[in-house]
Amino acid sequence: MKTALELLRAYLESVRSPAAAGALFAEDGVLELPTINIHVTGPAGVEALLTGLLKRVPDFKFKDLKVWIDTPDKTFGEYSVEALVPDTGKLYRQTYAGVLIAENGKIKLLREALDTAAAAAAFKKD
Repeated sequence: MKTALELLRAYLESVRSPAAAGALFAEDGVLELPTINIHVTGPAGVEALLTGLLKRVPDFKFKDLKVWIDTPDKTFGEYSVEALVPDTGKLYRQTYAGVLIAENGKIKLLREALDTAAAAAAFKKD
């Protein structure tokens, strides 16, 4: 059974494959980014969210994981993204902070925070 950190690493590595990333979540597992009002449930919800994200930011991928808390069922870390937003021609630079709660080898909750000003600037057409 995968630990919380193993699940977080697997999610970060598979974000460019939405179905694979979604499969890491429990049927009632939640991915949420409360600062931008995103809340999806289950593998299908995660897959749909990531599919939409990759349409807007095709080169989106996580890098530079720093782990601050690591227990078998909970982990907290920071990870970054740097990718072009084709619609605006701007670079999306972001550091996410995510807490992951695991249950029975699946992601029960992945709650991420990000810099909303940086996101808005990258996606805003001038």
